[in-house]
Amino acid sequence: MAVESNVTEGSCRCGQVRLKAHGRPMLTMACHCTGCQKMTASAFSLSALYPQDAVEVSGLEPVIGGLHGELHHYCCPYCMSWLFTRAEMMGPFVNLRATMLDDARGFRPFIETYTSEMLPWATTPAKHSFEKFPPMETFAGLIAEFAGAGA
Repeated sequence: MAVESNVTEGSCRCGQVRLKAHGRPMLTMACHCTGCQKMTASAFSLSALYPQDAVEVSGLEPVIGGLHGELHHYCCPYCMSWLFTRAEMMGPFVNLRATMLDDARGFRPFIETYTSEMLPWATTPAKHSFEKFPPMETFAGLIAEFAGAGA
């Protein structure tokens, strides 16, 4: 993970939206749902969960892309790169797309979700797998385990 002075930086593909994440993520994950497959044009999305106040966005103002429902997927208004997601059900957190960070190599997924929709050949090194999204009451334990693992 490229962390200098406890800040990880990144951007959209065109560089007109910049991201800064302060500190370590609370959790890293891969999502295999068909929505993430379509939004990333890949087998799954990779993300890193941060407290909302630990994330800075500068440059162009991101716009909501994808489906306009309970999940708000924010994208660069110019290149349309999917940058992060916010969801009211998750509280004051930002789920950054880990591959938008300048060096995503260290953001190995700790959990994987929606394995019920995963492509049969797609694999991750995630320690925990969930057929759908994990129950909200499991997140505190997963976050504590992730922090304890020094991931």
